Amino acid sequence: MDNSIPYLIGVDGGGTGTRLRVESPDGRPLTQAEGPGSSLAQGIEPAWRTILALLERAFGEIGKALPPYADCAMGLGLAGANNPEWAWQFRQRAPDLARLELATDGYTTLLGAHGGQPGVIVALGTGSVGEALYPDGSHREVGGWGYPSGDEASGAWLGQRAAQLTQMALDGRYTHTPLTRAVLEFVGGNWQAMMQWNSAANPTRFAQLAPLVLAAARTDPEADALLRQAGEDAWTIARALDPAGELPVALCGGLGQALRDWLPPGFRQQLTPAKGDSASGALLLLRR
Repeated sequence: MDNSIPYLIGVDGGGTGTRLRVESPDGRPLTQAEGPGSSLAQGIEPAWRTILALLERAFGEIGKALPPYADCAMGLGLAGANNPEWAWQFRQRAPDLARLELATDGYTTLLGAHGGQPGVIVALGTGSVGEALYPDGSHREVGGWGYPSGDEASGAWLGQRAAQLTQMALDGRYTHTPLTRAVLEFVGGNWQAMMQWNSAANPTRFAQLAPLVLAAARTDPEADALLRQAGEDAWTIARALDPAGELPVALCGGLGQALRDWLPPGFRQQLTPAKGDSASGALLLLRR
């Protein structure tokens, strides 16, 4: 890494939130900021607006004006960066930074979780993905196909199923439960509100229902069953990456931590704490 660049910036951008961290070349933390999502699926221009606004806010937090972009190197782990066209467009619209490194948020989560060393992660947030870095330096991804055909065990996956159960209860095809009543209240309280909410639903919106599933699971067997299925699906992702179970496994993402009580016991025993997060992984991307 060129030590003449005064500011190293790590960005973790998912569908729901963005975390930005600034360090000095010697690794000293300087400032950070959090804000709304910057997934490339939500648009290239909106992603850059969010990231640059957070960068300005982060420097404002320490009483400094935004430095020239030429004094900044930026590593980014962004949802949607595995789409070549989106990644190209994102790079084309970048400000005149000293350096830019772009990867998926799954890969930077992998780097952060194991400090750049070999290991496996299953990351559960708005979406879901599994990543592995092997001792020979090779890398593999499992899942990450995106909603609605993928993202098993994710917030979007849980929320979509909670919404479906609620719609069935409104139809009389299913008996209302604590979960469906909570979802119905969340969206507005009646059939018309459910219809209007559902017509504009996307992965981010469905993921807003995931906390309702978690809250209801202690008293609602259907919510409990959804979380147990998510736990099984998460373990399937990990086993696909490391069938012999030889590598350390970290369960990452906001939903990953919340789901721990519903994981199969064999999977729970394999887990090791993550050393760092996706933003720290994005900084490692710059330093590698």
